[in-house]
Amino acid sequence: MNQKPTLQQKGRYGLQYRGTECANCGHPLDISDRFCPSCSQANSNKKLTLGDFFNEFFASLISYDSKLLKTLSALLTKPGKITRDYIEGKRVSYTNPFRFLLSLAIIYFLALNFSVNWSWADRFGEGQGDSVFEKNDGFSFSFDDATNIDSIQNKSKNKNQILKAFDSLNIYEGIKNRDSVIMSNPTAHFTKLESMSLLSRFSGKREFFNILVDQEKVYDFEEIPKKYKVKETRENKGAFNAALSFSRMKKQPGSFFSSIISKLPFAIFFFLPVFALFIWLIYIRKKYTYTEHLVFGFHIQSLLFILLIVSFLVDAIFGFFSMPLFLLIFAIYLFLAMWKFYQQGFFKTMVKYLFLNTIFFILALFTIVLLFTGSSFTY
Repeated sequence: MNQKPTLQQKGRYGLQYRGTECANCGHPLDISDRFCPSCSQANSNKKLTLGDFFNEFFASLISYDSKLLKTLSALLTKPGKITRDYIEGKRVSYTNPFRFLLSLAIIYFLALNFSVNWSWADRFGEGQGDSVFEKNDGFSFSFDDATNIDSIQNKSKNKNQILKAFDSLNIYEGIKNRDSVIMSNPTAHFTKLESMSLLSRFSGKREFFNILVDQEKVYDFEEIPKKYKVKETRENKGAFNAALSFSRMKKQPGSFFSSIISKLPFAIFFFLPVFALFIWLIYIRKKYTYTEHLVFGFHIQSLLFILLIVSFLVDAIFGFFSMPLFLLIFAIYLFLAMWKFYQQGFFKTMVKYLFLNTIFFILALFTIVLLFTGSSFTY
Protein backbone atom coordinates (compact mmCIF):
# COMPACT_ATOMS: atom_id res chain seq x y z
CA MET A 1 0.00 0.00 0.00
CA ASN A 2 2.88 2.37 0.73
CA GLN A 3 4.70 1.51 -2.49
CA LYS A 4 5.20 4.57 -4.72
CA PRO A 5 4.40 4.34 -8.45
CA THR A 6 7.27 3.35 -10.69
CA LEU A 7 8.38 6.19 -12.98
CA GLN A 8 10.61 6.05 -16.01
CA GLN A 9 14.16 7.13 -15.35
CA LYS A 10 14.49 9.25 -18.47
CA GLY A 11 16.17 12.58 -19.23
CA ARG A 12 16.47 15.22 -16.57
CA TYR A 13 13.37 13.84 -14.85
CA GLY A 14 15.05 10.51 -14.09
CA LEU A 15 15.06 9.25 -10.51
CA GLN A 16 18.81 9.82 -10.20
CA TYR A 17 18.20 13.59 -10.56
CA ARG A 18 15.29 13.84 -8.09
CA GLY A 19 15.62 15.81 -4.87
CA THR A 20 13.76 15.83 -1.57
CA GLU A 21 13.23 19.59 -1.54
CA CYS A 22 11.90 21.93 -4.25
CA ALA A 23 14.71 24.12 -5.58
CA ASN A 24 12.21 26.91 -6.21
CA CYS A 25 9.99 27.15 -3.10
CA GLY A 26 11.62 24.74 -0.65
CA HIS A 27 8.55 22.50 -0.36
CA PRO A 28 9.48 18.98 0.90
CA LEU A 29 9.29 16.36 -1.88
CA ASP A 30 9.28 12.60 -2.24
CA ILE A 31 11.67 10.93 -4.66
CA SER A 32 8.64 9.90 -6.77
CA ASP A 33 7.44 13.50 -7.18
CA ARG A 34 8.14 14.62 -10.71
CA PHE A 35 6.80 18.11 -10.03
CA CYS A 36 6.45 20.20 -6.88
CA PRO A 37 2.79 20.12 -5.69
CA SER A 38 3.19 23.66 -4.34
CA CYS A 39 4.70 25.62 -7.25
CA SER A 40 4.65 23.05 -10.10
CA GLN A 41 8.37 23.31 -10.82
CA ALA A 42 10.05 20.14 -12.11
CA ASN A 43 11.80 18.08 -9.43
CA SER A 44 15.24 17.87 -10.99
CA ASN A 45 18.73 18.84 -9.87
CA LYS A 46 20.31 18.10 -13.25
CA LYS A 47 22.01 21.06 -14.93
CA LEU A 48 20.07 22.23 -17.94
CA THR A 49 21.65 21.31 -21.28
CA LEU A 50 20.76 22.50 -24.76
CA GLY A 51 19.25 19.08 -25.54
CA ASP A 52 17.03 19.25 -22.44
CA PHE A 53 15.87 22.73 -23.41
CA PHE A 54 14.75 21.69 -26.92
CA ASN A 55 13.17 18.43 -25.66
CA GLU A 56 10.98 20.38 -23.23
CA PHE A 57 10.08 22.94 -25.90
CA PHE A 58 8.86 20.34 -28.41
CA ALA A 59 7.12 18.33 -25.70
CA SER A 60 5.06 21.36 -24.65
CA LEU A 61 4.35 22.17 -28.31
CA ILE A 62 3.04 18.65 -28.98
CA SER A 63 0.95 18.86 -25.82
CA TYR A 64 -0.60 22.15 -26.98
CA ASP A 65 -1.26 20.72 -30.44
CA SER A 66 -3.11 17.75 -28.95
CA LYS A 67 -5.33 20.13 -26.99
CA LEU A 68 -5.89 22.22 -30.08
CA LEU A 69 -6.82 19.21 -32.22
CA LYS A 70 -9.21 17.89 -29.57
CA THR A 71 -10.79 21.33 -29.20
CA LEU A 72 -11.24 21.69 -32.96
CA SER A 73 -12.62 18.18 -33.27
CA ALA A 74 -15.21 18.65 -30.51
CA LEU A 75 -16.13 22.13 -31.68
CA LEU A 76 -16.62 21.18 -35.33
CA THR A 77 -18.30 17.79 -35.02
CA LYS A 78 -20.30 17.90 -31.78
CA PRO A 79 -22.22 21.18 -31.29
CA GLY A 80 -22.58 22.06 -27.61
CA LYS A 81 -20.43 19.16 -26.34
CA ILE A 82 -17.26 21.14 -25.69
CA THR A 83 -19.15 23.67 -23.53
CA ARG A 84 -20.85 20.91 -21.55
CA ASP A 85 -17.52 19.15 -20.97
CA TYR A 86 -15.86 22.40 -19.95
CA ILE A 87 -18.44 23.43 -17.35
CA GLU A 88 -18.50 19.87 -15.97
CA GLY A 89 -14.81 20.19 -15.18
CA LYS A 90 -13.19 18.47 -18.18
CA ARG A 91 -10.90 21.41 -18.95
CA VAL A 92 -7.35 20.10 -19.22
CA SER A 93 -8.10 18.36 -22.53
CA TYR A 94 -9.26 21.59 -24.20
CA THR A 95 -7.67 24.96 -24.85
CA ASN A 96 -8.82 27.91 -22.74
CA PRO A 97 -11.97 29.30 -24.46
CA PHE A 98 -10.96 32.93 -23.89
CA ARG A 99 -7.44 32.54 -25.31
CA PHE A 100 -8.71 30.33 -28.13
CA LEU A 101 -11.26 32.93 -29.24
CA LEU A 102 -8.77 35.80 -28.96
CA SER A 103 -6.22 33.89 -31.06
CA LEU A 104 -8.78 33.12 -33.77
CA ALA A 105 -10.05 36.70 -33.85
CA ILE A 106 -6.54 38.13 -34.18
CA ILE A 107 -5.65 35.63 -36.93
CA TYR A 108 -8.80 36.41 -38.93
CA PHE A 109 -8.63 40.19 -38.68
CA LEU A 110 -4.89 40.24 -39.37
CA ALA A 111 -5.48 38.16 -42.50
CA LEU A 112 -8.34 40.44 -43.52
CA ASN A 113 -6.27 43.56 -42.91
CA PHE A 114 -3.23 42.34 -44.81
CA SER A 115 -5.26 40.89 -47.69
CA VAL A 116 -6.81 44.27 -48.47
CA ASN A 117 -4.51 47.15 -49.31
CA TRP A 118 -6.44 49.86 -47.52
CA SER A 119 -3.93 52.50 -48.61
CA TRP A 120 -5.77 52.69 -51.96
CA ALA A 121 -8.48 54.66 -50.14
CA ASP A 122 -5.96 57.27 -48.95
CA ARG A 123 -5.93 58.74 -52.46
CA PHE A 124 -9.47 59.97 -51.79
CA GLY A 125 -8.35 61.75 -48.65
CA GLU A 126 -8.61 65.48 -48.39
CA GLY A 127 -5.77 67.23 -50.23
CA GLN A 128 -4.67 64.14 -52.21
CA GLY A 129 -4.26 64.10 -55.98
CA ASP A 130 -7.21 61.77 -56.53
CA SER A 131 -9.37 63.33 -53.88
CA VAL A 132 -13.09 63.34 -54.48
CA PHE A 133 -12.89 67.13 -54.24
CA GLU A 134 -9.60 68.17 -55.82
CA LYS A 135 -8.33 71.63 -55.15
CA ASN A 136 -7.58 72.55 -58.75
CA ASP A 137 -9.81 70.32 -60.81
CA GLY A 138 -13.12 70.01 -58.99
CA PHE A 139 -14.73 66.63 -58.88
CA SER A 140 -12.58 63.71 -60.04
CA PHE A 141 -13.32 60.13 -61.01
CA SER A 142 -9.69 59.14 -61.61
CA PHE A 143 -9.60 56.16 -59.26
CA ASP A 144 -6.63 54.61 -61.09
CA ASP A 145 -4.99 54.31 -64.48
CA ALA A 146 -7.03 51.21 -65.26
CA THR A 147 -10.40 53.02 -65.35
CA ASN A 148 -12.62 51.57 -68.06
CA ILE A 149 -13.17 53.35 -71.40
CA ASP A 150 -16.80 54.29 -70.73
CA SER A 151 -15.81 55.94 -67.47
CA ILE A 152 -13.06 57.93 -69.21
CA GLN A 153 -15.46 59.10 -71.94
CA ASN A 154 -18.09 60.14 -69.42
CA LYS A 155 -15.68 61.67 -66.91
CA SER A 156 -15.87 65.24 -68.16
CA LYS A 157 -19.62 65.13 -68.62
CA ASN A 158 -20.25 63.64 -65.17
CA LYS A 159 -17.85 66.04 -63.51
CA ASN A 160 -19.54 69.10 -65.02
CA GLN A 161 -22.98 67.86 -64.07
CA ILE A 162 -22.00 67.24 -60.45
CA LEU A 163 -20.13 70.52 -60.17
CA LYS A 164 -23.22 72.36 -61.41
CA ALA A 165 -25.32 70.57 -58.82
CA PHE A 166 -22.94 71.58 -56.01
CA ASP A 167 -22.73 75.13 -57.32
CA SER A 168 -26.52 75.39 -57.29
CA LEU A 169 -26.52 74.38 -53.64
CA ASN A 170 -23.76 76.90 -52.79
CA ILE A 171 -22.15 74.31 -50.51
CA TYR A 172 -18.62 75.60 -50.94
CA GLU A 173 -19.64 79.21 -50.48
CA GLY A 174 -21.63 78.34 -47.36
CA ILE A 175 -18.66 76.56 -45.80
CA LYS A 176 -16.27 79.35 -46.73
CA ASN A 177 -18.61 82.03 -45.37
CA ARG A 178 -19.10 80.13 -42.11
CA ASP A 179 -15.35 79.71 -41.62
CA SER A 180 -14.73 83.35 -42.50
CA VAL A 181 -17.28 84.55 -39.92
CA ILE A 182 -15.72 82.33 -37.23
CA MET A 183 -12.16 83.45 -37.98
CA SER A 184 -13.11 87.13 -38.13
CA ASN A 185 -13.54 87.02 -34.34
CA PRO A 186 -12.55 83.56 -33.08
CA THR A 187 -12.48 84.59 -29.40
CA ALA A 188 -16.08 85.85 -29.48
CA HIS A 189 -17.24 82.72 -31.29
CA PHE A 190 -15.55 80.44 -28.76
CA THR A 191 -17.08 82.41 -25.89
CA LYS A 192 -20.57 81.81 -27.35
CA LEU A 193 -19.89 78.08 -27.42
CA GLU A 194 -19.33 78.01 -23.64
CA SER A 195 -23.03 78.80 -23.02
CA MET A 196 -24.30 75.76 -24.98
CA SER A 197 -25.23 72.31 -23.69
CA LEU A 198 -22.42 69.77 -23.31
CA LEU A 199 -22.89 67.88 -26.60
CA SER A 200 -23.52 71.02 -28.69
CA ARG A 201 -20.62 72.77 -26.97
CA PHE A 202 -18.17 69.94 -27.60
CA SER A 203 -19.28 69.59 -31.23
CA GLY A 204 -18.94 73.33 -31.78
CA LYS A 205 -15.49 73.38 -30.22
CA ARG A 206 -14.37 70.50 -32.38
CA GLU A 207 -15.53 72.36 -35.51
CA PHE A 208 -13.71 75.48 -34.31
CA PHE A 209 -10.48 73.58 -33.72
CA ASN A 210 -10.93 71.84 -37.07
CA ILE A 211 -10.74 75.24 -38.76
CA LEU A 212 -7.56 76.05 -36.83
CA VAL A 213 -6.01 72.70 -37.81
CA ASP A 214 -7.02 72.80 -41.49
CA GLN A 215 -6.59 76.50 -42.22
CA GLU A 216 -4.19 77.86 -39.62
CA LYS A 217 -2.08 74.67 -39.46
CA VAL A 218 -2.22 74.55 -35.66
CA TYR A 219 -1.16 71.07 -34.51
CA ASP A 220 -0.31 71.73 -30.85
CA PHE A 221 -2.87 72.86 -28.26
CA GLU A 222 -0.17 74.90 -26.50
CA GLU A 223 -0.33 77.43 -29.36
CA ILE A 224 -4.04 78.13 -28.83
CA PRO A 225 -4.62 79.55 -25.28
CA LYS A 226 -2.65 82.79 -25.68
CA LYS A 227 -3.49 83.49 -29.32
CA TYR A 228 -7.22 82.75 -29.13
CA LYS A 229 -7.84 83.22 -25.37
CA VAL A 230 -8.97 79.64 -24.87
CA LYS A 231 -8.76 78.08 -21.40
CA GLU A 232 -6.59 75.00 -20.88
CA THR A 233 -9.37 72.69 -19.71
CA ARG A 234 -9.71 68.95 -20.26
CA GLU A 235 -12.80 69.54 -22.37
CA ASN A 236 -10.99 71.98 -24.66
CA LYS A 237 -7.99 69.69 -25.00
CA GLY A 238 -10.32 66.77 -25.72
CA ALA A 239 -12.14 68.74 -28.43
CA PHE A 240 -8.80 69.76 -29.97
CA ASN A 241 -7.55 66.16 -29.99
CA ALA A 242 -10.83 65.10 -31.60
CA ALA A 243 -10.32 67.77 -34.27
CA LEU A 244 -6.80 66.48 -34.95
CA SER A 245 -8.13 62.92 -35.26
CA PHE A 246 -10.92 64.05 -37.58
CA SER A 247 -8.42 65.92 -39.75
CA ARG A 248 -6.17 62.83 -40.01
CA MET A 249 -9.20 60.67 -40.81
CA LYS A 250 -10.18 62.98 -43.71
CA LYS A 251 -6.66 62.94 -45.09
CA GLN A 252 -6.05 59.18 -44.65
CA PRO A 253 -9.39 57.31 -44.79
CA GLY A 254 -7.71 54.04 -45.82
CA SER A 255 -5.37 54.04 -42.84
CA PHE A 256 -8.33 54.93 -40.62
CA PHE A 257 -10.32 51.88 -41.75
CA SER A 258 -7.24 49.70 -41.31
CA SER A 259 -6.85 50.89 -37.70
CA ILE A 260 -10.52 50.09 -37.01
CA ILE A 261 -10.14 46.52 -38.29
CA SER A 262 -7.08 46.02 -36.09
CA LYS A 263 -9.20 46.94 -33.04
CA LEU A 264 -12.10 44.61 -33.83
CA PRO A 265 -10.66 41.52 -32.03
CA PHE A 266 -10.59 43.45 -28.76
CA ALA A 267 -14.00 45.04 -29.36
CA ILE A 268 -15.47 41.53 -29.47
CA PHE A 269 -14.62 41.04 -25.79
CA PHE A 270 -16.72 44.06 -24.86
CA PHE A 271 -19.56 42.79 -27.04
CA LEU A 272 -19.74 39.13 -25.96
CA PRO A 273 -20.25 39.72 -22.20
CA VAL A 274 -23.34 41.81 -23.02
CA PHE A 275 -24.59 39.14 -25.42
CA ALA A 276 -24.05 36.49 -22.72
CA LEU A 277 -26.32 38.51 -20.45
CA PHE A 278 -29.19 38.02 -22.90
CA ILE A 279 -28.44 34.28 -23.11
CA TRP A 280 -28.59 34.12 -19.31
CA LEU A 281 -31.93 35.98 -19.27
CA ILE A 282 -33.73 33.71 -21.75
CA TYR A 283 -32.34 30.59 -20.08
CA ILE A 284 -32.76 31.91 -16.54
CA ARG A 285 -34.56 28.74 -15.41
CA LYS A 286 -31.57 26.62 -16.36
CA LYS A 287 -29.11 26.06 -13.54
CA TYR A 288 -26.20 27.65 -15.37
CA THR A 289 -24.23 30.61 -14.08
CA TYR A 290 -23.61 33.74 -16.16
CA THR A 291 -19.99 32.66 -16.69
CA GLU A 292 -21.09 29.29 -18.09
CA HIS A 293 -23.33 31.09 -20.59
CA LEU A 294 -20.34 33.27 -21.45
CA VAL A 295 -18.21 30.17 -22.13
CA PHE A 296 -20.95 28.97 -24.49
CA GLY A 297 -20.74 32.35 -26.26
CA PHE A 298 -16.95 32.05 -26.53
CA HIS A 299 -17.20 28.62 -28.13
CA ILE A 300 -19.92 29.68 -30.57
CA GLN A 301 -17.97 32.79 -31.59
CA SER A 302 -14.82 30.67 -31.98
CA LEU A 303 -16.64 28.39 -34.40
CA LEU A 304 -17.76 31.46 -36.39
CA PHE A 305 -14.16 32.65 -36.73
CA ILE A 306 -12.99 29.16 -37.76
CA LEU A 307 -15.58 29.16 -40.55
CA LEU A 308 -14.63 32.70 -41.58
CA ILE A 309 -10.95 31.73 -41.73
CA VAL A 310 -11.78 28.67 -43.85
CA SER A 311 -13.95 30.86 -46.09
CA PHE A 312 -11.08 33.32 -46.43
CA LEU A 313 -8.71 30.51 -47.47
CA VAL A 314 -11.22 29.10 -49.97
CA ASP A 315 -11.68 32.54 -51.51
CA ALA A 316 -7.92 33.09 -51.69
CA ILE A 317 -7.16 29.70 -53.26
CA PHE A 318 -10.14 29.16 -55.57
CA GLY A 319 -11.33 32.73 -56.13
CA PHE A 320 -14.84 31.75 -55.01
CA PHE A 321 -16.91 33.99 -52.72
CA SER A 322 -17.87 31.37 -50.15
CA MET A 323 -18.84 33.49 -47.13
CA PRO A 324 -22.66 33.10 -47.58
CA LEU A 325 -22.24 29.30 -47.59
CA PHE A 326 -20.18 29.29 -44.40
CA LEU A 327 -22.54 31.73 -42.68
CA LEU A 328 -25.40 29.35 -43.50
CA ILE A 329 -23.40 26.49 -41.97
CA PHE A 330 -22.86 28.61 -38.86
CA ALA A 331 -26.58 29.44 -38.62
CA ILE A 332 -27.45 25.72 -38.64
CA TYR A 333 -24.64 24.91 -36.20
CA LEU A 334 -25.79 27.58 -33.75
CA PHE A 335 -29.31 26.16 -33.62
CA LEU A 336 -27.98 22.62 -33.05
CA ALA A 337 -25.59 23.85 -30.33
CA MET A 338 -28.40 25.63 -28.47
CA TRP A 339 -30.72 22.62 -28.86
CA LYS A 340 -28.19 20.09 -27.57
CA PHE A 341 -26.52 22.17 -24.87
CA TYR A 342 -29.65 23.66 -23.25
CA GLN A 343 -31.77 20.57 -24.00
CA GLN A 344 -35.11 22.24 -24.67
CA GLY A 345 -37.79 21.45 -27.25
CA PHE A 346 -37.51 22.30 -30.92
CA PHE A 347 -40.09 25.13 -30.85
CA LYS A 348 -38.69 26.79 -27.71
CA THR A 349 -35.18 26.58 -29.08
CA MET A 350 -36.28 28.10 -32.40
CA VAL A 351 -37.98 31.08 -30.71
CA LYS A 352 -34.92 31.75 -28.53
CA TYR A 353 -32.64 31.20 -31.52
CA LEU A 354 -34.43 33.92 -33.53
CA PHE A 355 -34.44 36.26 -30.54
CA LEU A 356 -30.73 35.80 -29.86
CA ASN A 357 -29.84 36.30 -33.52
CA THR A 358 -31.76 39.58 -33.53
CA ILE A 359 -29.97 40.71 -30.38
CA PHE A 360 -26.65 39.59 -31.86
CA PHE A 361 -27.04 41.76 -34.96
CA ILE A 362 -28.23 44.77 -32.95
CA LEU A 363 -25.29 44.51 -30.54
CA ALA A 364 -22.82 43.93 -33.39
CA LEU A 365 -24.11 47.02 -35.22
CA PHE A 366 -23.98 49.07 -32.03
CA THR A 367 -20.41 47.89 -31.33
CA ILE A 368 -19.27 48.81 -34.85
CA VAL A 369 -20.89 52.28 -34.65
CA LEU A 370 -19.37 52.83 -31.19
CA LEU A 371 -15.94 51.70 -32.40
CA PHE A 372 -16.16 53.88 -35.52
CA THR A 373 -17.23 56.92 -33.49
CA GLY A 374 -14.62 56.38 -30.81
CA SER A 375 -11.87 55.85 -33.40
CA SER A 376 -12.80 59.04 -35.23
CA PHE A 377 -12.16 60.95 -31.99
CA THR A 378 -8.92 59.16 -31.11
CA TYR A 379 -7.28 58.36 -34.45
